[in-house]
Amino acid sequence: MSIMDGQNASKLKQVLQNVPPGFLIDSAWMSRHGISRQSVSAYVKRGWLERVIQGLYRRPFTPSENPEAVRGWKIPLLSAQWLMAYDFHVGGMTALALHGHEHYLALGGGQKVHLYGDNIPAWLFKISIDGHFVRHSTKPFEDAQAGIESGSFDLSQQADNDATMSPWLWPIRMSTPERAILEALDGLPRSESFHNVDVVFESLVNLRPKQLTALLTACRSVKVKRLFFVYADKHAHAWRKHIDAEAIDLGRGDRALAENGKLHPTYRITVPSDLLPGEAADGP
Repeated sequence: MSIMDGQNASKLKQVLQNVPPGFLIDSAWMSRHGISRQSVSAYVKRGWLERVIQGLYRRPFTPSENPEAVRGWKIPLLSAQWLMAYDFHVGGMTALALHGHEHYLALGGGQKVHLYGDNIPAWLFKISIDGHFVRHSTKPFEDAQAGIESGSFDLSQQADNDATMSPWLWPIRMSTPERAILEALDGLPRSESFHNVDVVFESLVNLRPKQLTALLTACRSVKVKRLFFVYADKHAHAWRKHIDAEAIDLGRGDRALAENGKLHPTYRITVPSDLLPGEAADGP
């Protein structure tokens, strides 16, 4: 091994100290750390890295070291969020499930994992996992960071404790329940069903009205805001009385949304009849 090869090997060893077994790193990350393509190829040949797909590599592992890395979605996601500093978050129904509002939602194989942001690496949608990632925009919100948890986690501060090597101690950057339900409503009826949202909304007894009010005020989508109050009025959780719908801009005019739906008498949007107030639901 030449002196230069020895220096490159030493650099890789230092860099990989913060990469747990089974975690992923991509070519852009390699470049930022001064690791050339030629060096990467050499590291793969020596077994220091495993090539996953073009431009994406995994630190070698055994299933006993990190069983989640075999087919799970959390390791690729955490690799992208914290190791490679891509700016996106988990939201919508996935965030609600992670917060404990699962009900019909299964976090096992085959589920959708909803991602929100403009800086999501393309390789997340190409790798083989149990389930699949779904991309969404943050456009409905003026502040793309409002209502996002674990946004300040600093991996560099974890180097001297077990968090570095334990992916289960790394937090997922994701929406609070208050933001997540608004994101789920934004997916109606394209990527979510009215019934599934209804089932989850029933469980949202502990939402924070102050945060909800701030998010609703900052939300640009009239559809989302009207649907929120449709569900909120139906389920009438204790926090509902602390939110003033008249202080929220709900736009003007009727909005058609649900095919073969009925127009909500208060919020002027077409929804399935079971979401209407009692008398209206029984009407023609």
